[in-house]
Amino acid sequence: MSQIQSPNQTIYVAHEYYDIRAELEKRPGSPPCVQVRTFAQLEQIIPQAEILVISMLWRDSLLERAPRLKLIQSISSGVEQFDLEQIRARDIHLCNARGANAAVVAEHALALMLSLSRRLYEARDNQHRAHWSGTGMDDRPRLQELTGKTVLIIGMGTIGDRLARICLALGMQVRGMRHSSRPLDVPGVTQVMASDLHAAMGQADHIVLTCPLTPQTEGLMNQRAFAAMKRDACLINVARGRVVDESALIAALRTNAIAGAALDTYADEPLPSTSPLWQLPNLVMTSHVAGETQFYERNVVDILLDNTRALETGGPLRNQIV
Repeated sequence: MSQIQSPNQTIYVAHEYYDIRAELEKRPGSPPCVQVRTFAQLEQIIPQAEILVISMLWRDSLLERAPRLKLIQSISSGVEQFDLEQIRARDIHLCNARGANAAVVAEHALALMLSLSRRLYEARDNQHRAHWSGTGMDDRPRLQELTGKTVLIIGMGTIGDRLARICLALGMQVRGMRHSSRPLDVPGVTQVMASDLHAAMGQADHIVLTCPLTPQTEGLMNQRAFAAMKRDACLINVARGRVVDESALIAALRTNAIAGAALDTYADEPLPSTSPLWQLPNLVMTSHVAGETQFYERNVVDILLDNTRALETGGPLRNQIV
């Protein structure tokens, strides 16, 4: 684990769930830490903060009240809540937590893929109503296996790379796309260029979204994308909710234009109880928990302490965005 050798600055943390302070206190020689859990509390401590660890409690208006701020360490990999130009203009460093939950998000994507292929959601429903549904007993499609199937991973970063290795180990044919044309890092994965994306969608049994939310990826899975998919294919989203056009997805699932989908993220969170998504029988839903792991604080603090040390020594920052 990373340890800071000569702490001289208090670390301020604003998060309602992750206990970063408790993890820091486990580390010998770690700097002092103040953690708050509400925005009102954050407003009180922000004028003193030079190092701030934060995620969804962030508001760009805080910059006006943070004259001493030097480093923002995001607790998540996504940074769409930050105004990068304002932060750059203030000469503040912004780093994200890329990689902190890569393993568990990849595992969650695999779990969703398995749930769809083996229809584990049906087994849970049958359990609740004490219904035995053995082989050939109910009129239903055959269960699927992943071996030999083709998966298209859109977003070959840390999470996508890890998922690709898992899928290759399962005997799947793996195709991947990244935001640049730079060659992929995982041997055995066929690279898909952006210009060929819809054609690749038409050949995939499973499409998994692991990409960041950018102007290029927002609404990526739209009506045209669903029309390109095979009717027996499935979509899995462990990226950001707005990468998927939810209206187009609902239409595709209602008309059986695709076989099924599994979502961990949504355009609006928490998902309103009035959303039609709740009622779709061929949709598996989890509540933005793909990145949840008992090791999350440990992994974030490893990155944080590397960056506080770099801030003191002038060394390169880890996962620097700004």
